[in-house]
Amino acid sequence: MIGITPYGVRAGGSVATLSRMEVFAMDDTPKTTVTPPRMLDGGPLLIAGLQEHFRFENLAVLPTLWQRFRPYLGSVPGQIGNVAYGVCFNTDEADGFDYIAGVEVADAAAVPKDFASLRLAPQRYAVFTHAGHISAVRGTFLAIFNDWLPRSGLHSADAAVFERYDERFDSRTGLGGFEIWVPVKP
Repeated sequence: MIGITPYGVRAGGSVATLSRMEVFAMDDTPKTTVTPPRMLDGGPLLIAGLQEHFRFENLAVLPTLWQRFRPYLGSVPGQIGNVAYGVCFNTDEADGFDYIAGVEVADAAAVPKDFASLRLAPQRYAVFTHAGHISAVRGTFLAIFNDWLPRSGLHSADAAVFERYDERFDSRTGLGGFEIWVPVKP
């Protein structure tokens, strides 16, 4: 690239005559494009499950919460249906947020004592489909919030964002796809 071997540089004793290259940062997040979302009015939901606080720069530990929650799937008292939810809420100014890996329940009174519950109010949502492996979800979120949302003419509403994992998703392989529900307002 600069026209001289490392041996030639050492033999010359100086790097002053070398042409310089501009330093640039590599973004290791693959560029993702999202298909236009469906716009839906979501009704109220009561989600119960395991909750932790995460930081955006350390999302690699989030799957451990799902590993801990997985044995409860299908056996949570009062569970409605077979859909799992990953709910992102209480985003703070220090780039952190609370996250519940859970299911919809009829009543939170009978859930295990180490569970948290969160009631989601009716809300307008832009619903995106993430079709690839779950490990690529960061790129989908970035495409939604950095590309689609600013161009949409809509704004993010002050409500929880959630992932909806139905029968298409295979938690053993991370494949099958799932939905990302983003609360929006005009």
